[in-house]
Amino acid sequence: MNRLPSALRRVLCPAGCAALLAGCAGVATAPAAADRGAAAVIGVPAIARPSGETPAWWFRAGAAQAAAASAQAQAGGQRAKNVIVFLGDGMSLPTIAAAHILAGQRAGVDGESYRLSFERFPFSALSRTYETDQQTPDSAGTMTAIMTGVKTRAGYIGVSQLPRRDDCAGSRGQELVTTLELAAAAGMGTGAVTTTRITHATPAATYGHLPERNWEVDAELTPEAKAQGCKDFAAQLVDFPGRGLTVAMGGGRTEFLPAGAADPEHSTAVGRRLDGRNLIAEWTARHPQGRYVWNQHQLDALDLAHTPQLLGLFEPSHMNYEHERPHDTAGEPSLAQMTTAAIAVLRQNPNGFFLMVEGGRIDHALHAGNAFRALDETIAFAEAVKAAQAATDPADTLIVVTADHSHTMTFAGYPRRGNPILGKVQGHTSSYDEGSAPGNAPDATGLPYTTLGFASGPGYTGASDRQSEGPKHYPHAPSQISPATRGRPNLTDVDTTDPDYLQEATVPLKAETHGGEDVAIFANGPGAAAFHGELEQNAIFHIIVQHTPRLRSELCRLGSCNAAGVPVDRPRYARWLQQEQQGR
Repeated sequence: MNRLPSALRRVLCPAGCAALLAGCAGVATAPAAADRGAAAVIGVPAIARPSGETPAWWFRAGAAQAAAASAQAQAGGQRAKNVIVFLGDGMSLPTIAAAHILAGQRAGVDGESYRLSFERFPFSALSRTYETDQQTPDSAGTMTAIMTGVKTRAGYIGVSQLPRRDDCAGSRGQELVTTLELAAAAGMGTGAVTTTRITHATPAATYGHLPERNWEVDAELTPEAKAQGCKDFAAQLVDFPGRGLTVAMGGGRTEFLPAGAADPEHSTAVGRRLDGRNLIAEWTARHPQGRYVWNQHQLDALDLAHTPQLLGLFEPSHMNYEHERPHDTAGEPSLAQMTTAAIAVLRQNPNGFFLMVEGGRIDHALHAGNAFRALDETIAFAEAVKAAQAATDPADTLIVVTADHSHTMTFAGYPRRGNPILGKVQGHTSSYDEGSAPGNAPDATGLPYTTLGFASGPGYTGASDRQSEGPKHYPHAPSQISPATRGRPNLTDVDTTDPDYLQEATVPLKAETHGGEDVAIFANGPGAAAFHGELEQNAIFHIIVQHTPRLRSELCRLGSCNAAGVPVDRPRYARWLQQEQQGR
């Protein structure tokens, strides 16, 4: 270590540590040495932060942290055939805690000790979520970090931090290679499943590249972006090089249909594409053996074991919340059902698969200030994880469960054990109290309050242009909010467990904001032990690829690997794209 240049002496692991790493299967660049457990020391240049951070630095720093974590956990040599990344959008630690209490209470057991499926995983870590330009991040930059190993700016998808936002021309050459793209190049099955539009930030970050997250359909592109040849996310999904995604399921039909085209389910919804393309028809023509479905009956009727490719678009925009899903007119699958279907299609591939599953509406419910739907969506998300466990073998499948960012939902007061998590606080008023007094615990003015609340959002009790002063109910999307004139409302006779009740928010905002604290990572399967301690969010990518031989192999082919076969240099998207277009 001391013989390295001074700029390389700063290594993201304890002084002198060596990462023992499995080699890149089938790669000519020193895989044999890595297979034998040769030490791989990854030097990371010392830089001034944040000014010295570059895409190349982020990639190498993430690789070093992942290698160190693997060495500390003695996870080197563990190899995954399949990888599933579960992303609970906005799933903060308070959200997880409140959700497992609610799930337990619904089951009639002790909620505080109850565990959701992923909380039973043997390994866990914390993830730092900041972006290169924001303390409190968004879903675009954070999911890009998870999918590419490189942190970037808010609003950027699959693109580095260097170009300006909305700068189509400037983003050329700054595209980042994603895990899904590596899997496709490796001949693995690929999939993205979500409860949001399939073109929304999180799923788009698995296959898309744009310096603007809102360019989901060509109607949203600026004239400059169109003139410079940028392509919206719906078009990027259908035009994905090579075989295309094996499975894509979620909402967002209108992004794929030409302007004015009727939606098959909702008479008020029409296509939004201005280029005249019918991307659903194009996908069907490109994949004649594949199957397109738009409702649960069609999905249930498929012989999934003999379906080579699957596209499911179940709503014009986002899919329903789980609370409303059973009442959907045409029938809509749950996230667990979509996950099971996706795995049934993907496991036909003998080379394994990469799948991303997003519980996207957790985030939407939190933005709406509605704890009930947020917790309900989290429980449904946990059911999807459970379904994936039942459909895979932990000996060859790495499952990683995490969030992109947190939210401002609070878990406060001193409610006694077993108190309804959506109810009013019953128990101590102060931690110094002895014994629990009967009834509601009062605030300093004598009024009851709820265990869950929000630091910001539409639950603020002042009058708005949509609802009068006092407790608010879902949905509440105000354009104007006035200061509260009567103080906190008296909740004594308010049913705060009602699904449409909005918890009180301290700061009045039209929508609740994200939070900037760490989020959790839970992992199971080959390489899972490397998830421990506190990790930078982009290190998630590196732990995955360092323990999945086929993904490492592709990175080595792209010139990313060092002499020990460890990916340390940022791969070039243009090279990946050229290889895919040529079909290798």
